[in-house]
Amino acid sequence: MVIWFTGLSGAGKTTLARGLAHVLQGQGHRIELLDGDVARAKRPQTGFGRQDRLEHLRLMAQEAALLEKQGAIVIAAFITPYEEARQFLRQTCVNYVEIWVDTSLSVCETRDVKGLYARARKGELAQFTGISDIFEEPVHCDIRLKTLGRSEEETLFELQEKLKRFFK
Repeated sequence: MVIWFTGLSGAGKTTLARGLAHVLQGQGHRIELLDGDVARAKRPQTGFGRQDRLEHLRLMAQEAALLEKQGAIVIAAFITPYEEARQFLRQTCVNYVEIWVDTSLSVCETRDVKGLYARARKGELAQFTGISDIFEEPVHCDIRLKTLGRSEEETLFELQEKLKRFFK
């Protein structure tokens, strides 16, 4: 199974992915965690234009699909701003579950410990999702999580409850 978190930078994707990985590992599942920041650090030459992002996500989809075939539950946290990339994921992975961490841009900006949104607003970062590049709201997400006014624990509990239907 591939559980793919999508949403803006600062939405809570990585936090929820790590929390879910911890829970599922505790239940005895083999987990592989893929994180957008880690993947980018491994491929620093990858650009942020639409075609570069689509190619990067295509490679991550293929990696997730390979890990899935090897019996892992893959938990991935990537912004994945384009519907085209999410459709490719759905076609590439056998058991794909898309989770949209739906957090407003203003909330994401308040959570921005790296200062990326401020830099993007100053024009220092080109093609930054939510500021100078689009985030296409998911059309076919399997689970939509709203984080506003909710603790990490509350959101993680909701996620676990909603994921139960995918574990049969």
